[in-house]
Amino acid sequence: MNVSVIDRRYSTELSAASDGERVNIAGWVHEKRDLGGLFFLIIRDREGYVQVTFHKRTVGKDLFEQGRKIPRESVVSIKGLIRAEPKAPNGYELIPDHLDVLSVASPILPLDTTGKVGAELDTRLDARFMDVRTERTKQIFMIRSRMLTAVRNFLTDRGFVEINTPKIVSAATEGGTALFPITYFEREAFLNQSPQLYKQMLIASGLDAVFEIAPIFRAEEHDTTKHLNEATSIDVEVAFVTMEAVMQLLESLVAHVYAEIAPYPGLKSGAFDFVIPPTPFRRITYEEALDLLAAEGVELEWGEDFSTAHEHILGKVIGEHYFIIDWPCAIKPFYAQPIEGTDICDAFDLMHPRLELSSGSQRVHSYELLTERIESKGLAPESFEFYLNAFRFGMPPHAGWGLGVERLLMTLLGLENVREAVLFPRDRRRLVP
Repeated sequence: MNVSVIDRRYSTELSAASDGERVNIAGWVHEKRDLGGLFFLIIRDREGYVQVTFHKRTVGKDLFEQGRKIPRESVVSIKGLIRAEPKAPNGYELIPDHLDVLSVASPILPLDTTGKVGAELDTRLDARFMDVRTERTKQIFMIRSRMLTAVRNFLTDRGFVEINTPKIVSAATEGGTALFPITYFEREAFLNQSPQLYKQMLIASGLDAVFEIAPIFRAEEHDTTKHLNEATSIDVEVAFVTMEAVMQLLESLVAHVYAEIAPYPGLKSGAFDFVIPPTPFRRITYEEALDLLAAEGVELEWGEDFSTAHEHILGKVIGEHYFIIDWPCAIKPFYAQPIEGTDICDAFDLMHPRLELSSGSQRVHSYELLTERIESKGLAPESFEFYLNAFRFGMPPHAGWGLGVERLLMTLLGLENVREAVLFPRDRRRLVP
């Protein structure tokens, strides 16, 4: 590391009140403005921008020519004096007396980082390292980081234990979702589609309330704006509670995330459609959802799942976040608890008007019933012996849910494509970068 950049100052640490201070800044050459005997370098760091003013009579010929030759997006370290200047961005400028060029950028750039020239999403993803230098994309991932911190703090403050579960597994969690097979020495294994089985096993261990924020993998051949083959999921499981309790927890968590992000300065650019949803979230049964669709001219048989088109219709009718509860057991996973004497499960989906955000349920905690439910899905209980074993030696009633990080961020900011919400997306067409 160059010693000269150790005590650098971020742009947000400086102001007109810093007038007369000698400071060191470091960052990328965002823009150049040449007026002949006077030119400006706009230096971009993670927090913002600093105007560096080069006047030939002030900085000397050598420094003037050195600064003028630097290509945009080169990395520099600059020392100099802060001078209050009302016409400059943020009300101050830096008059340089020393310039180190730490890395010279090629003159032909894959993207325009100023945002003046747009680019297609695929072009941006191909040069993602540079796309993140643009203000809007940078803010997406600064907000994502804040969002995950808010989630983690919310759960740990309520006594949850953070866990890490295997991502290489021997069996499917739900049976119906396609898995990515991998070679595991002499055996076949799969990338995990969900931590569901493991977080339930940890409920049997006595940890009571657990959560994980981790990748999940689904080998579904979707090619839509809301699907990824590698995504990040927030998974929660809680002992000795009802489904109602974890629904309230989920609603409170989503509200907390919006409240934590609302003051963030990065929202002020107007680049995002950030709207705090009203609470409590509306609740409708699966049966009521069928009736709403029928009123819009869409007839479905009881027991059919909702397509993307159906979700869009419901979203337009309801117009806000809502829960769908009381689902047919036939279209919910084997671990969802049936309501005795019915074909309905204690299960729910949390919906945004645009898409599904989360699904959860009261879980089956009886070994015998769980075995029956696995068989009813056409699966072999022997394949789940490691999981079923946890239900033979004292499993408390429990409930939980999974919440998609990218979908939450997508709806939080009004993004059009879920690929914008992940740094290096993996879908059926993209494996690099």
